[in-house]
Amino acid sequence: MNLSNASDSLKKPLQLPRYLMGVGTGLVLWWVVYQMLAPMAQWLTWRVFSLERGSHLAASVEFFLYDTPKVLMLLALVVFGVGLVRSFFSPERTRRILAGKQEWVGNILAAGLGVVTPFCSCSAVPLFIGFVSAGIPLGVTFSFLISAPMVNEIALVLLYGLFGWKVALVYMSMGLLIALVAGWIIGRMRLERYVEAWVYTSAGQAQAGPEDKMDWVKRIHYGLDAVRDIVGKVWLYVVLGILVGAGIHGYVPENALAHWLGKSNAWAVPLAVLLGIPLYSNAAGIIPVVQALLSKGVALGTVLAFMMSVIGLSLPEMIILRKVLKPTLIAAFIGVVGTGILLVGFIFNWIF
Repeated sequence: MNLSNASDSLKKPLQLPRYLMGVGTGLVLWWVVYQMLAPMAQWLTWRVFSLERGSHLAASVEFFLYDTPKVLMLLALVVFGVGLVRSFFSPERTRRILAGKQEWVGNILAAGLGVVTPFCSCSAVPLFIGFVSAGIPLGVTFSFLISAPMVNEIALVLLYGLFGWKVALVYMSMGLLIALVAGWIIGRMRLERYVEAWVYTSAGQAQAGPEDKMDWVKRIHYGLDAVRDIVGKVWLYVVLGILVGAGIHGYVPENALAHWLGKSNAWAVPLAVLLGIPLYSNAAGIIPVVQALLSKGVALGTVLAFMMSVIGLSLPEMIILRKVLKPTLIAAFIGVVGTGILLVGFIFNWIF
């Protein structure tokens, strides 16, 4: 038994260089394939499928063939990278960081942690209970729950890859601002009585589990597991989103969307928010649609408002939150966050 343990301890230092070499080789191959996507999509569209250049169908097919592997490759890369970061942030550690802080400090920390922690709207109920159990104020909890799905690393990296750093920075800044201000306002409204009573009972019984100590081999495994788990869950949404985007890109006349959702239409931003709320998608699925809308002349502020409403105010998320919140608090949440999204849309349409 002792000899076996000694053998395992000798193998561990040798594993890390092999893993690092594998990761490095994978990154090089990723970059080579990524550079070939655009010419490959054109070759398939024009040569293999023999579609006429400039036709609606050719534009849609080329968009789909280029964006599908591009978005999925970006998604896999960023999920792996952030998976390494997330290995340092278990739910228990996140709650400990936020607990016991002054409320305004907690709002800032919560919004920032929401960017790099592995939670989405489907995790809202257990997270809410966990945060209450740690004594974290309601407003701080909402700052985190707004930031985590809306300003996540997938959205930022895909926005950077598709539109450049300026759009990604604008989206991150506005999303964090909404999370901060909305959480602060909800905290000032003193709405704790509109949390379902059973949440506090469950919170009193909740206990934080132990936090595992990971070496770098385990962290690399954690990142690879995150790719299999997250990409495995969202790839269909990505493909469906790109299909919608390809249809918009190839067949919807530019003037049509520019007329209804351009800056000249005062109702463009509210209309975009109302269209986004009934939809459900994660950031990876909605960004190809956003790309197509921008290419058709839809104003930047309107597109940002649409994206934020789909991710941050979706109807399915409200249904999930109803398990722990009473309708009055859900209405306050929608009102505060929705007002922030509308302001973002109007301001950026005015600036740009």
